[in-house]
Amino acid sequence: MGQGLWRVARNQQLQQQGYTGQGYLSREHSRRIAANNVSNANHRKHAQGGIDIYHLLKTRKSKEQEGFINLEMLPPELSFTILSYLNATDLCLASCVWQDLANDELLWQGLCKSTWGHCSIYNKNPSLGFSFRKLYMQLDEGSLTFNANPEEGVNYFMSKGILDDSPKEIAKFIFCTRTLNWKKLRIYLDERRDVLDDLVTLHNFRNQFLPNALREFFKHIHAPEERGEYLETLITKFSHRFCACNPDLMRELGLSPDAVYVLCYSLILLSIDLTSPHVKNKMSKREFIRNTRRAAQNISEDFVGHLYDNIYLIGHVAA
Repeated sequence: MGQGLWRVARNQQLQQQGYTGQGYLSREHSRRIAANNVSNANHRKHAQGGIDIYHLLKTRKSKEQEGFINLEMLPPELSFTILSYLNATDLCLASCVWQDLANDELLWQGLCKSTWGHCSIYNKNPSLGFSFRKLYMQLDEGSLTFNANPEEGVNYFMSKGILDDSPKEIAKFIFCTRTLNWKKLRIYLDERRDVLDDLVTLHNFRNQFLPNALREFFKHIHAPEERGEYLETLITKFSHRFCACNPDLMRELGLSPDAVYVLCYSLILLSIDLTSPHVKNKMSKREFIRNTRRAAQNISEDFVGHLYDNIYLIGHVAA
């Protein structure tokens, strides 16, 4: 009888350790159970860091049916920060729910200045009843008008008091705006050379390598698709501005605006040669150095070689 009681106690002990009366559970199964327990423990351990992320996720699952957090329940500065990431359309939709927050003038002011960096009206005392939300709608309407007819678009901005009738103010507006159609803008600048002159002076090419400065220039003032008088005018204006921004470098290299003009034209032709699929025999570095120094003899061979490497590695200067 003593042996029978011992067997019962032994069987209970084996069952607690994962064994059955017919044998024992596989070690692989036991190992998986242990691994899962460790994994869950580690997950909870790593999730706890200042804020119990595991608890927050678990709480959120139980409250999914309640919808999103009401922004009006948050601190105002946090609510404004969240809404500042919305565009105009989404902000208008948000105003249907959070009218006081989404119609806040600070939000619409930030939206205006992030899209149109400069307007004459920003520097004026606001009139009675002025609204940045209304101003955004006018700026958007004026930009669409400009992209259809540049002259009418500029006249619209002036009629609303958004821009002053000054070439410098128009140039600043163009320089700080990215919503204008570049083809229409090119037509407008070709007709308004006074605005073009002020737009060129807004660029700062100090301590920039010549091809990189040329790329930045053509990001704001797009080059024409064909060679002609307008392209020559752009390169001439760029050359003078580049020399004005880097007087010490020009003296060190012995370059003049005319020499920079030759280099710019050579870089544009080289860009076309290296990037065009229609050109099978690409210009070599030696050929580029020889042709460029033939047109501008005072330029060092090493400097011209660096110009070729830049175009070869980075790409077109007027793309």
